[in-house]
Amino acid sequence: MPTRRQIFETRQRRRANLIAAGSTLAVVLAIVVFVPMAPGWDRVQRSFFNGEVFAKTFPGLLEAFLLDIAIFAWCAPLIAALGLAVAIARDLRTPALYPVKLAAILYTDIFRGLPVILVIYLIGFGIPGLGLPRPWNSPYIWGSLALILVYSAYVAEVVRSGIESIHESQRAAALSLGLSPSDAMRFVILPQAIRRVVPANMNLFIALQKDVALLSFIGPVEIFRQAGVYKSLLANFTPYVGAALIFLAITIPATRYADHLMNRQRKARS
Repeated sequence: MPTRRQIFETRQRRRANLIAAGSTLAVVLAIVVFVPMAPGWDRVQRSFFNGEVFAKTFPGLLEAFLLDIAIFAWCAPLIAALGLAVAIARDLRTPALYPVKLAAILYTDIFRGLPVILVIYLIGFGIPGLGLPRPWNSPYIWGSLALILVYSAYVAEVVRSGIESIHESQRAAALSLGLSPSDAMRFVILPQAIRRVVPANMNLFIALQKDVALLSFIGPVEIFRQAGVYKSLLANFTPYVGAALIFLAITIPATRYADHLMNRQRKARS
């Protein structure tokens, strides 16, 4: 039998949901009614929402998106591994290994402080300029390396925050039981830290999926470059809208899943 408080809270939630649904519906209706009344809507519709152009270019965009997925697939595990290694290096407490810790600090400071596109340009154009033989002059290799270097720095900081969130008493207890510092990190600290930072790292990997499109500036014909080719051929911006829809079909479910993980983690702590 629900209590009076539970009944009241249920009514309040129902009322809030109805208000939210009503206000959202009103905004959507206003957009649907008033935007087409703008003087230039017909031109915008022909340039950005052309159904014929969309149907003609969408299959090609999907095919080009496979390259985005492939680049993401080989970058993601390397980013996770390098980010974890850098995070552990930043937590080193042995005085003799301070140069390793300093190198990790400099790495994260440098690559978190540079725009992704700038790193892609510097590496993607700079290293092939050395005159390396094939396949070592490939923009796929060096563009991927740029993404790996930048995103590993962010992942390392997120993992390090997870490591530092583990209370020092757990490390001390592990050492008092006879574990070495490396075993304490491996078996006690890291499992908890990684579990805590999964949602935050999910958001970084969602951003990575989008930033793969930046490699188009150094040559790879992925979805963004393919949309630009179609735009030039057809003198129409609809292919960019198609590319946006493909990205949203991937990123929105992933974002919702990351939110689900964060909510579950918050409930587990409360």
